Amino acid sequence: MPRKAAEKKEAVPVAEFLVNKIVVAKDYEELLEKAYGKVTGSNLELSFVEALYLLENGRIQVKKDNKVVPFNKLLAAGLQLDKRLHERYIVYDDLRERGLTVKTGFKFGCDFRVYRRGVGVKKGPKAAGEHTRWIVSVVPEDYTCSFHELSRAVRLAHSIRARMLWAVVDSENNVIYYEILRLKP
Repeated sequence: MPRKAAEKKEAVPVAEFLVNKIVVAKDYEELLEKAYGKVTGSNLELSFVEALYLLENGRIQVKKDNKVVPFNKLLAAGLQLDKRLHERYIVYDDLRERGLTVKTGFKFGCDFRVYRRGVGVKKGPKAAGEHTRWIVSVVPEDYTCSFHELSRAVRLAHSIRARMLWAVVDSENNVIYYEILRLKP
């Protein structure tokens, strides 16, 4: 089912699918340079959405017990751990295809943190344009929330100098983004 899979004939890094994570042990420098994954020890650990995106685009090969894991099997395994994985993947894919850098937003209580086009992710002090631009919460089209939840999300975004986006995924896998701002009278 991968729509873009490996037209490339060059070797790609091999990722090992462990119980609940995907790990690249070597040759991952290019992936890291393009802001995929997180270095843990001497490995690069990928989230399921990152691994799915890279697999679909022919940038990695995923194996489990020395057998190749196709896209649909990795998605099915990921859905066992995260029921929202499909809609989160749809949004991740859309943002990456727009040329944006997308990282996990777990520590900010959202799905993703997104940087402006061309901005690399770095630790420590940052210039104004290097900060997270948006934090993104992914929701299905029938999602409801209270004003309190909406307010908390927006206030959190403002506290880290970011903007709050709600990415609504409809039944046809289309994404509509809503930016919620706090206005001061």
